Amino acid sequence: MIKKIFSGVQPTGNLHLGNYLGAIKNFVKLNNNKDNECIFCVVDLHAITTKQDPKELKRNIRETAATFIACGIDPKKSIIFNQSMVPAHAEGAWIFSCVSRIGWLNRMTQFKEKAGKDKEKASVGLYSYPVLMAADILLYDATHVPVGEDQKQHLELCRDIAQKFNNEFIKDNFLRIPEPLIQKEFSRIMSLKDGKKKMSKSDPSDLSRINLSDDKDQILNKIKKAKTDTLPIPNSHQDLKNRPEAENLLGIYASLIDKDLNYSIDEFKNKNFSEFKDKLSEVAIEKIAPISKEIKKLLNDEKYLDEILKDGSNKAQEISSKKIKEIKEIIGF
Repeated sequence: MIKKIFSGVQPTGNLHLGNYLGAIKNFVKLNNNKDNECIFCVVDLHAITTKQDPKELKRNIRETAATFIACGIDPKKSIIFNQSMVPAHAEGAWIFSCVSRIGWLNRMTQFKEKAGKDKEKASVGLYSYPVLMAADILLYDATHVPVGEDQKQHLELCRDIAQKFNNEFIKDNFLRIPEPLIQKEFSRIMSLKDGKKKMSKSDPSDLSRINLSDDKDQILNKIKKAKTDTLPIPNSHQDLKNRPEAENLLGIYASLIDKDLNYSIDEFKNKNFSEFKDKLSEVAIEKIAPISKEIKKLLNDEKYLDEILKDGSNKAQEISSKKIKEIKEIIGF
């Protein structure tokens, strides 16, 4: 059976190793599977839930598209587009917001984390963006959605919205209920400076992350300076308890070579971190440096990137406009 895959990445700039290992590397595998129909969206409507510099946002949209392509997503096999060019997403979000319930959104933990203590000053968009995410997915009859731990709750909301719409309008299976695609053998990527914090572009220290735009020397320097502890690499996963930096670096190595964490431990047990870091640097440079080089090359050809996004948006518009037309007819518009 053909799987219809939908996923999106926010164009917030400085995509890093965590984004690659947590999402984009998996997108490439999905793109290369002939049994999949893939749609990858640059979710720029989601990005404006917090204030953006217009010029920077435009660059970041192109950079995200360039990153998709540089990592190996083929725009001839998959649709790559930016959300704001397809009006059905905003239309669908409003319609589905009238199906959603306040109680459902109040349970979304990510809003509480992002809004912080002063949630009264957060935008309505930040609060309701899981409904827009549901529209993104449901407009394309997606059967599967790649999600990390932080998005599983939003996919559950999407499933609830689809089920409620189908039940209210007595339209069995009209909105397809999507299934999550969760990566196996994947370690959550944490900061190189603090193994208890997620790797993030918002961290003030550039040494906390490996950006996909970093060159060989930058990658080497960041891994060399990555925080570790004074103990050698242990014999078992259990012995990594209370050693978050060691676990993070071993997890990064395992993810880069498509192995599990136990494989990394077996390879380097009882060795010191300087020896391990040499090998980690070698693997990271081999994987990331060519991506960095290709991203820079693509960003110098804005016309090509704009054509990819325009072509993808036309294809996405063709699919989603049919679905939104059917939705309007069902609800009486």
